[in-house]
Amino acid sequence: MGAKRALKPPQVWAIRFWLDHQWRSRDRALFDLAIDSQLRGCDVVKVKIGDIVSAGHIRARAIVVQRKTKRPVQFELMEAARLSLRAWLERRGGTVDDYAFPSRIDHSTHLSTRQ
Repeated sequence: MGAKRALKPPQVWAIRFWLDHQWRSRDRALFDLAIDSQLRGCDVVKVKIGDIVSAGHIRARAIVVQRKTKRPVQFELMEAARLSLRAWLERRGGTVDDYAFPSRIDHSTHLSTRQ
């Protein structure tokens, strides 16, 4: 019952290692963004490229408006997250108006929390 326990640093690094070992760059970027931002899943999947990229570089700090509270939340992206996001976005391509994590079914929409 209640909230889930937070992941411990060794668990986070084990997940990152496994995702790297399996060549899952999208999942690694999604995981790192979720860990650093501490946003709800519905907010993480709706992040647009323009929210995290400025002038061709991944921002050190980003601001996202939460869906539930309608309030902006600022968070810092650590170096590991910036590297994985850069690798994913180089592979993904797209413009600043596109979702960072597009749906596997319709690339014009965002990845759902169920996918």
